[in-house]
Parts: sequence; structure tokens; C-alpha cells
Amino acid sequence: MDWDQFDLNPKVIAALKKADIKSIKEILNLSGADLQRLMKLSSADIQCLLKTVSLTLRRNSMLTALQLYQDKDHLTSQQQKLSLGCSVLDALLKGGIPLVGITELAGESSAGKTQIGLQLCLCVQYPYKYGGLESGAVYICTEDVFPSKRLQQLIDQQHKLRADVPAEIIQKIKFGNGIFVEHAADLETFHNCITNRISLLLARGMVRLVVIDSIAALFRCEFGASDSVTKARYLQTFGAQLHSLSMRFRTPIMCINQVTDAVSESEAAQCGCSAVDNRVSPALGITWANQLLMRLMVNRLSPPEQSSALVSHHSGSVRTLRVVFAPHLPPSFCYYTVKLEGVKGIK
Repeated sequence: MDWDQFDLNPKVIAALKKADIKSIKEILNLSGADLQRLMKLSSADIQCLLKTVSLTLRRNSMLTALQLYQDKDHLTSQQQKLSLGCSVLDALLKGGIPLVGITELAGESSAGKTQIGLQLCLCVQYPYKYGGLESGAVYICTEDVFPSKRLQQLIDQQHKLRADVPAEIIQKIKFGNGIFVEHAADLETFHNCITNRISLLLARGMVRLVVIDSIAALFRCEFGASDSVTKARYLQTFGAQLHSLSMRFRTPIMCINQVTDAVSESEAAQCGCSAVDNRVSPALGITWANQLLMRLMVNRLSPPEQSSALVSHHSGSVRTLRVVFAPHLPPSFCYYTVKLEGVKGIK
């Protein structure tokens, strides 16, 4: 730490160097009396030192209501989003995925959850001007092998999906080099992954997106029906760790989740969905739901549903993306399809 950069009395700076104090953390971990004995300074000098280093930590961290309203200099993350690479999907989410907080994407098998996760891993690498974050992504697989062939298909077809981006910009981006794949089949490996390896990648600025596919797989085999309390504690712990990473590095966390049968309306209501329209609800229950900023659900329409909807003229399977809850969005939905070039919304 270069103490000469601080607005401190030269006597205090000399005492810091003589006491071999090298960081703000060391200062704040010591009491005022300990600092006085160690640095041989007066109580007034120590109070001035503590006030100066505290103000350094607090600088730019507090915003007024007017600054939040005006979003001056783009200091807040609330107005900044990560694009999904499709104008229809972005319109549904008012710009895309929030940068701070955990977003859950739940749905049945073959609904297109992994496809959206892969598409986000490519979108995050685009310049800010085109809805990206100019950084890479971490994709954590907890059960299936990473779909590398499908990823390569999406990379090859980016010029078709992202017609809004000039071809020379797409050609410059080395998409494959910006995606880091981790495999975590158990809770211990997952904990080590998010606390060590992912933290390191985020601290180095190499990634700005974390995708977990899927969060439910980690808990499905680890806990029985009698282990609900232990399971809830793990969910709360992991939720807090993911929130901390998201807040520190302004990084969106996308957790793909599976669904379970909702046997009653009350059970479905606890998870923020309706058992009348669809007899499934996201896995992991209310404890996990409380960790989320936003919950999205995807569903694949059956042929009778597709023919009765306004999308019957579209070839292939039609799916829905639904906002279940979010602090900034009303419950709403849109239709989309999964094509060779990626996920595309239907207007």
C-alpha cells in the first residue's frame, strides 16, 4: 500500500511505514489502543488515520436518491443488463439479465434452458454497445457433459443470430477462448469451485457471467427427506456466496433449475407459479426461491397448444419464456424457438 497517496500527516505516514503496516485491512483489524502502542502516536492522530482510511473504503459506495433516479455516470447496476442476443427476449426482460443478483431459469427437459445458457455465454463477450460486457463466462456443469458441439454450432452461426452487430466485430471475438468450463458433481467440489477458481477468474476480470447447469442436480442425491434442515442451510450458504460474487464483481449469476410436480395449488403458490396452468414448480422449494432476484420459466408447447396459439404458422417446436417474479418486471411471457443459430423470440 502506497501510504504517500493518502491525505495524512507525514508523521502518521512515517509511523505506518516504521510499524510495517501494509494494508487498510491491518489498520481496521486493530483497536485504537493497539494502533497507539504499535505506532507510538497520540489518540487524535489515530482517530484521524481511522477516519481517512474509512472514507477511502466508502468513497463512491453511497448514492443519493437523486443519483439513483438519474443514474448519473452509469454508477448503478440497476439500469444495466446483459442482453440475451434477441430483441424480443430483451424486450420481455426490459433489456436483459440484471448484472447484480441471481437469476433462475427453470423448466422441464428439452424446454431450451441449456440453449439460453450457452447463448448468454456468447452474448457476454460482445462490446457494451451491443448488450455485452466485453468479458468471458464460466459454465458449471453438475450432471451432463458440456455441450461443446452445440456451442461450436452457435459460434459458427453468430453472424445470422446477431445481424445487428457488424461482421468485422463478430470475427474479432474469439468466443471459444472466453468460456471456462467447470464440472462439479458434488457439493464439496461446487463449493471449492465458486470460492476459489471462479473468484480468481472474476478478480482477474476474465469473466463477467456465471452459469450453473443445474443447481438442483447438486442436491438431488445428497439429501433425503429427513435432511431438510441441513439442505436448507446449504442452499442459504450457496445463495449468500453467489450473491457476494455477484455484488463484488457486478456479475450476473444464471442458475438453471429443474422442475418437480406441483401436487397442489398451495405448493405451487409457494414457489411463485400456478399449478392450474402447468402442474410443475421449480425444484428446491421456498428456501432457494428466497435467494433469487428473478425467476424465469420455460415451457415447450404441445402440438395442440401450439396450434391454438398465435404461433401456429411457425415451423418446429415453439416454447414460452415466462417471468414468474422480478422486482422490476410484471408477470409476462413471450414465445420463442430454438434454431440452428440459437434462441430467437417470436414477435
